[in-house]
Amino acid sequence: MSGAVEAKLAELGLTLPAVVPPLAAYQPAVQSGPYVYTSGQLPMVEGKLPVTGKVGAEVTPEEARELAATCALNALAAVRSIAGDLDRIARVVKVVGFVASASDFTGQPGVVNGASELLGAVLGDKGVHARSAVGVAVLPLDAPVEVEIQVELVQD
Repeated sequence: MSGAVEAKLAELGLTLPAVVPPLAAYQPAVQSGPYVYTSGQLPMVEGKLPVTGKVGAEVTPEEARELAATCALNALAAVRSIAGDLDRIARVVKVVGFVASASDFTGQPGVVNGASELLGAVLGDKGVHARSAVGVAVLPLDAPVEVEIQVELVQD
């Protein structure tokens, strides 16, 4: 199905990717009541990580911010796999971003802004959310960033 949200994605020059297959024993997203919870989404592009390493060392904060936006796009794909149509999103409730950080890097909020800003650009007021931005030692596949989202769906 294609609606206003996917039209906005196209207007922004973005394409919703295929859902990234799980790396282990979990589902990309699950629904409980009106909420869809995504698993942590890596910045996979066509099945590969475009960059690996720690933010503040091998990866610049600017690169990581763009990767966080890719994570958010992958999260929207996971939501669509459950909701069927992104126009069913009533609002993004929560975003959690994990940033694989060099020991002296403290700019995690700026990195995770990449995800938050993409959600705002695509969903407008429905994309405004609560958020956590957490620095971690390492992420799966040596990814620099991982993002999970929780959304509330409009009830039919």
